[in-house]
Order: sequence, then structure tokens, then C-alpha cells
Amino acid sequence: MADRSVVGPLDLNLKAGAIHALMGPNGSGKSSLAYALMGHPDYHVTAGTTTLNGDSLLDKSPDERAHLGLFLAFQHPVAIPGVSVQNALKTAYEAIHCTGCHLHDHCPKLSVTEFRQQLQHHAQILAIHPSFMTRALHDGFSGGEKKRLEMLTLLTLKPKIAILDETDSGLDIDALKLVAHAAKLAARQDQVGLLVITHYPRLLQHLRPTQVSVMVKGQIVATDGPKLISRLDQSGYRQFL
Repeated sequence: MADRSVVGPLDLNLKAGAIHALMGPNGSGKSSLAYALMGHPDYHVTAGTTTLNGDSLLDKSPDERAHLGLFLAFQHPVAIPGVSVQNALKTAYEAIHCTGCHLHDHCPKLSVTEFRQQLQHHAQILAIHPSFMTRALHDGFSGGEKKRLEMLTLLTLKPKIAILDETDSGLDIDALKLVAHAAKLAARQDQVGLLVITHYPRLLQHLRPTQVSVMVKGQIVATDGPKLISRLDQSGYRQFL
């Protein structure tokens, strides 16, 4: 397949604790932007800069970007048979926060008991049954369970910037409220800056973003406050096509 440009020039600033919604029709480049920011090897940034707290991301691998504080909640989380939820999250937490590091004396340490207590607390927020912790990561989970586990990962890892790629897709009303509550908690309590990618206003009614942008054909064509959600709800995206 020939290379093609899917995201054009754009400026996007995400602040700690802020919730920025990115909306747009199918194929507008929202998920491609998320993958490029996270360092997916199929996406290449040909111009411009991407920084997180002054650190350039473009020369970093996905794990290095995660270590700096960037997080992506997947639209379609992948099942990993044989790896339990608890072990996967503890390994990720240790790698990002150096709590399992034995190379540096100054790195903080977190016992299995302390981590398990944190995990159980966050699981209760999302109404996740304790038995999920020993199940294989996303293996056999329903769509709603997968999305709640993505939010459990967000609360556990405490990144600086989190990209939520259509986290609301396939959720019923109750699961939607739980996911929104967890996202707001991350923004308010841990000062995580959120970029929320979605097609629909229903998640945003619970999240109440501070800023809303519309992407069409790889470019941001409008940015405004929450009132932009009402315009989209009434007139759709055709006003920007």
C-alpha cells in the first residue's frame, strides 16, 4: 500500500487536569493521531514537533513515551492469554514508575500488598469484581469489561497525558457512567490531562470537557468550549464538511 497523509498540520495543547474532547466523522484521522502520538510503527510524523513536559517524543519508542507519562486507552483492547490482569498492571506500573527497579537506590519501592490495595480500591470505583484480577488480560471479557479495565489501567498508572480512543463505544448506560467517573477522577485527583476521542456527545455530557475540537480530513477545523457539543448534537458534522 502506498504511503498517504492521514493527519495534516495541526496545533494541539493538552494541560494537566484538563479534559479536551476531539470529535469528528469516521475516517477523519482521530485514531491515526492517537496512534502517531503513541509511536505506532505504521505511522510516521514527517514534520512538526510533539513534546511532553518539554521532552521530544518523536525519537522515542512507545515504551519510552509511556515512561515519560503518555497513555493510550485502546478502542479495541487486545486479549493476552496467560497474563493476569494483576500481573500485567503491576509490571507496567513498576516499569513506568521504577518501583520495581533494582538499579537505582533512589527509586521508590512498592510492595505486592500495597499495590494490591491500590488496585482493589480502583477496581471498586469501576465496579470490577475482584475475580477479574486473576483472569487473563481482556481474554473473554465483554466490551464493557474491556473498557472498564482500560480505565482501571489509567487510574493505576497515573500518566501525565491520557488519550482515550472511543472509550465509550459499546457501553451501556451504567458502564458509561463508571468510565466517565473514573476519567474525571484521574483528571481531578491525579491531574491527568485527557484527550477524549469520540463520535458522540453522550460521554461528554458526563465528562464536561473544558475544550472541544472537531477534526475533519486530518485537520482541526473548529475549537470551542462545551457549547460546541450542542452545535454538533443539533447539526452534526455537515456544517464543517
